[in-house]
Amino acid sequence: MPRRIVALVGSTAVGKTGLALRLARTLDAEIVSADSMQIYRGMDIGTAKPTPEQQALAPHHLIDIVDPDEAFHAGRYREAADRAVEGIRGRGKLPLVVGGTGLYIKALLHGLFHDPPAEPRASWAERLASYGRFAGDPHEALARVDPATARTIHPHDRVRARRALDVFVRTGKSITALRDLHGFQENRYDALVVGLRMDRTSLVRRIDARVDAMVRAGLLDEVRGLLDDGYGADLPSMKGLGYRHMVRFLEGAWSMETATENLKRDTRRYAKRQRTWFEHQETVVWFHGPDPAETICETIQRFLQGPVKKIV
Repeated sequence: MPRRIVALVGSTAVGKTGLALRLARTLDAEIVSADSMQIYRGMDIGTAKPTPEQQALAPHHLIDIVDPDEAFHAGRYREAADRAVEGIRGRGKLPLVVGGTGLYIKALLHGLFHDPPAEPRASWAERLASYGRFAGDPHEALARVDPATARTIHPHDRVRARRALDVFVRTGKSITALRDLHGFQENRYDALVVGLRMDRTSLVRRIDARVDAMVRAGLLDEVRGLLDDGYGADLPSMKGLGYRHMVRFLEGAWSMETATENLKRDTRRYAKRQRTWFEHQETVVWFHGPDPAETICETIQRFLQGPVKKIV
């Protein structure tokens, strides 16, 4: 069988989960999640994870694969996704990759950017200390030398900020520039990337309704339970949308009304970044409309029946 896969991408709350289930049934596909939060066990409500009932409608992969305190990155995702895809193909099914984490999609389809070899830690640490502008908060320092990368890193994520600074100090170039030079030109699969989007007003309504539903479903109790289980608020997983907002409420910094409204605002901003990423990083066949499932299914079927692309 040709190494063909289909990816379904789009902003959060745009309707990927429901559409994926319909496509999976029609196309005899298995779903491979490309969501950087749904990988975590015990983080269900805030990640809008497919329910057990939904997961029973079609086989799902790469959901609930690590604990919230376990390190996970795009390289690990690519390895796990490759195994899932090959297993699905071996069963004669179509791999349907579904999610909104653009870097995971890029890693699977085009390979990964590898940092330049690291110098001994003492060497770059000394160089880092020699630059006065790198003193203090690493995210603020990164924003001065590599604002494009800083915008993709949460201000409290010091680990990723320091790593990006490390690259700058070692190479004299931003990690963004090095990634642009890499180009991600490798095509690892014969892939069709399908995108789902809707007008901003409709998406904002859906985001607001989703957040309200999460709160009613017990998002606060989910976050409180994670903290009680020993998962600290400083973990990368706990800085995800919804989780950091409920932490702020539990710390007494925000009222529940403020936490909810800020979560809606931040989710809207995240949705905009997702759409921008896919518009600029992938060749996507976009679909609009209230119910594009039939048209999308026809497009996928034509792709599956067409000539095989050359894989680099």
